[in-house]
Amino acid sequence: MIDFEKGDGLVPVIIQDVQTLEVLMLGYMNEEAWEKTQKDKKVTFYSRSKNRLWTKGEESGNFLWVKSFHVDCDQDTILIKALPAGPTCHTGNRSCFATGYGNNFITELERIIAQRYEFPSEESYVNHLRNKGLNKIAQKVGEEAVETVIAALAQTDKEFVDETSDLIFHLLVLIREKGFSLETIAKNLEERHK
Repeated sequence: MIDFEKGDGLVPVIIQDVQTLEVLMLGYMNEEAWEKTQKDKKVTFYSRSKNRLWTKGEESGNFLWVKSFHVDCDQDTILIKALPAGPTCHTGNRSCFATGYGNNFITELERIIAQRYEFPSEESYVNHLRNKGLNKIAQKVGEEAVETVIAALAQTDKEFVDETSDLIFHLLVLIREKGFSLETIAKNLEERHK
């Protein structure tokens, strides 16, 4: 049960990217906005400046699709993990906080690869690999793995980082080609950790 009374009918809502875990924005909800968000699975805030309900993306199309929600221990703040349909900030940035990708660029790269699958183009290296098929993609992962081992044992740190980057990129393409995602792998690792 969310305590809307504490904040005069409004509670703060933190929006986090479900894939990258990047904090995207902060808004406020009243009980009506909360109910609409749960019903529509799109984040709806109570706009203090417009004095009305406001669904994020109602003008831009950049909706925030709800994947999960969590209420804090005091029951007066909501965390929503969402899948953004585009930039979250009105400035065109991914986040209202203008944070960098940091460690989360790998999940952004997974998104880029998914876009290349959905909208193939002749210039795309992902499209080039995809056209060669599963066997070639798997072979490329094997080649990059061997090059990574060689770099780790006999080459410079920069060469090791470069080869590891190539391996991760090609592994992401293989994961996509097989119809899986990093989320699938992460859940499997989490289960194995228990």
